[in-house]
Amino acid sequence: MNQAVIHVEHDPALPRRPLDAWKAGLVLVALILALPVLVVFAHLFLPATDVWQHMRETVLRDYVVNSLLLMLGVGVGVLLIGIPAAWLVSLCEFPGRRLFQWALLLPLAMPAYIIAYTYTGMLDFPGPVQTQLREWFGWGYGDYWFPEIRSLGGAMVMLSLVLYPYVYLLARAAFLEQSVCVLEVSRTLGNGPWAGFMRVALPLARPAIITGLSLALMETLADYGTVAYFGIPTFTTGIFRTWFGMGDPGAAAQLAGVLMTFVFVLIVLERWSRRRARFHHTSSRYTQLPRYHLKGWRRAAALFVCILPVALGFLLPATQLTVWAVGTTDEWMNTEFLRLTWNSLSLAAIAALLAVALALFMAYGQRLRPSWTNAVAVRVAGMGYAIPGTVIAVGVMLPFAWLDNTVDGWMRASFGISTGLLLSGTLVALIFAYCVRFLAVSLQTVEAALGKIKPSMDDAARSLGMPPNRVLRHVHMPIMRGSLLTALLLVFVDVLKELPATLILRPFNFNTLAVRTFELASDERLADAASAALAIVIAGIIPVILLSRTISRSRPGHDTAA
Repeated sequence: MNQAVIHVEHDPALPRRPLDAWKAGLVLVALILALPVLVVFAHLFLPATDVWQHMRETVLRDYVVNSLLLMLGVGVGVLLIGIPAAWLVSLCEFPGRRLFQWALLLPLAMPAYIIAYTYTGMLDFPGPVQTQLREWFGWGYGDYWFPEIRSLGGAMVMLSLVLYPYVYLLARAAFLEQSVCVLEVSRTLGNGPWAGFMRVALPLARPAIITGLSLALMETLADYGTVAYFGIPTFTTGIFRTWFGMGDPGAAAQLAGVLMTFVFVLIVLERWSRRRARFHHTSSRYTQLPRYHLKGWRRAAALFVCILPVALGFLLPATQLTVWAVGTTDEWMNTEFLRLTWNSLSLAAIAALLAVALALFMAYGQRLRPSWTNAVAVRVAGMGYAIPGTVIAVGVMLPFAWLDNTVDGWMRASFGISTGLLLSGTLVALIFAYCVRFLAVSLQTVEAALGKIKPSMDDAARSLGMPPNRVLRHVHMPIMRGSLLTALLLVFVDVLKELPATLILRPFNFNTLAVRTFELASDERLADAASAALAIVIAGIIPVILLSRTISRSRPGHDTAA
């Protein structure tokens, strides 16, 4: 009996060492992934260079003003499109509602720079729209006014059309999760559909809406392709110009640090908003949502509100891209296009596998040893998604270049051998930047999946003598197979669409579909860019389908009519 007691007392201490190693590894990985952000942030405190002083006196004001105006315009646009559409498909009944539930997410598959190229090709002076108008009315150059697509207002519209799904999907999920009792009480108090929406549903959904708005604004700050093509000076274009045009990485890092403060302000405001207000459901009763049956002009208005963003944000540009791609078969029926496709797919697959593996390691480490240290480490590692790709690229290039130069200098001094570029300018730096940028996407998915597995399953497996790594491999991963696949697909498509980080960090003579699209569009070869752009759009439809299915099942009680 005494031996049995001794065995029980010491057995829990046996896995202590591997768990401590897991914790140390988690913190180390988090610090490595946070390195680019920390490097950029540290440059804010370095002495100003001549280039930085010149920028402060000349163009910095334009960068700030244009970025703020762009955020304001896009913020208004995504709210005006996303919230009404989410309300209509969630709590109203009209023809086509089930179709619009998922169709309204389709613009999410269309990268902003691609829709900008497409509309420029259609609406510019030599485009088909203005050409047809001149033929119909016999106009010449200067005889008529037409909205300028390559402008700040045009960029606001382009970004709003592809970013409103962030607000739409979170607002719709919030509307679907609301208690039917609250809505019924609102009706008994004499509130019609509009009053119930303004006084009850909208305030309850405010935290979700603000989160969606914050995501849209972060993507707006991170955009490079649209603003560069339209010639709008913003932080992202300024970073490229400073790095490549002026050859001053330090000033580029300082400019990236200023941009990063904008992002952090958005994050703080979003968190502060959610802490200031508390929204509680008043009942656990969840039945089929009461729907307002729209008739007459209200039905027509609902159809118009839902059709317009889908048509402008996806159908019209996708159709134009298809027409261009079919008309330029030489651009996609050749070995160059196949090489670009292979580069993009292989790069995205490697980055997705690494991001999911890191997310699994960190989320499971936090599950094994829940502590404030691990929680902070996981949050720090996942903050890269809120940082624009240009900032991440600058933060990766600076330490990697320093390390390469240090190693090369030591090898020259010691052995007379030049090692050249070991990290910077290679695919290693690019894949590392992708992991920093998109780890949060896989981390959130993996954490949600792990949270659904009861701790008793861990205890049962550990009682059978299985170490933590075997519990993860043989118990958790088979259960989370669907969530892991979802995380892989989401990161895969995000990497496929990423432009600024790829432009800065890609090796020489290495192109992807996104870079090729940007290069051709910059040379005004919009039709030639269609095949690469269309390939990116088709790949982007995959996560849209996954998101739509997830939201439709989000309501407790399995509201199949949703």
